[in-house]
Amino acid sequence: MKFFRAVFAFYINSSIHVAFAVTALVGLTQLYLDLPLGWQFYAFIFLGTITGYNFVKYAKVAGLHHRSLAASLKAIQVFSALCALALIVVAFMLPIEVLIYTAGFGVLTFFYAVPFIKGDNLRSLGGVKIFIVALVWAGVTVIVPVVAEQKALTLQIGLVFIQRYILVMVWVLPFEIRDVGYDRLSLGTIPQRLGINRTKAVGIVLLSVALLCEFYMTSNQVWKISAVLIMCVLTGALLLKSKKSQRVFYASFWVESIPIWWYLLAYFFIYLSF
Repeated sequence: MKFFRAVFAFYINSSIHVAFAVTALVGLTQLYLDLPLGWQFYAFIFLGTITGYNFVKYAKVAGLHHRSLAASLKAIQVFSALCALALIVVAFMLPIEVLIYTAGFGVLTFFYAVPFIKGDNLRSLGGVKIFIVALVWAGVTVIVPVVAEQKALTLQIGLVFIQRYILVMVWVLPFEIRDVGYDRLSLGTIPQRLGINRTKAVGIVLLSVALLCEFYMTSNQVWKISAVLIMCVLTGALLLKSKKSQRVFYASFWVESIPIWWYLLAYFFIYLSF
């Protein structure tokens, strides 16, 4: 049992789980916009997510304690380095446009973790954390796949982007509720500004807007509406249950599993429709 707990902890802490979530959102974009994405693109997104997230989470820690890293953190460091090498190899298989757009979101991720304004990083700027995270996730999972297939921007693509942006904001809220007692007041997170109950109310309103986007861009495709409806109910339930004293992996596993379940539901309903 101890071994399986260690493996599960590594799966979460090394950002493999969040990489599956981001990759699932790319899969949903492919389904929604009928994009013929290849395995190279999926590998690029998966490896890039692991590399980027682990850089954000552990760069400062590794810099301060490089010679005395815990065994688990050393393993994550080695794993991240291997993923970064594989990412470079896969990058040579993709169009230059994809790399340029991804680099733009990569710069945001870099300065999210690295100080550049009077010793502060983007995460430290009051109230912007959730918007930066939503922009990077929505950009990487909607805009970059569209660029990869050289599709022209349309109203439908714009609505998919807006819906994705809104949903990522809602998925971040349980994390902000969890961290409300630890975050500096200068961060100005939504729970710090509004309180936990009002934050949950804002999340439910945003979910309603995301659902309205779905009805606007979907005519008679029942599989899309069914999948997003269940996903929104699941998201709402997890948001309403969120509190400051959460279980260790409540947000980092269950909340971040939502995109994966959404993707699986979409495929399930597509299968039923045939």
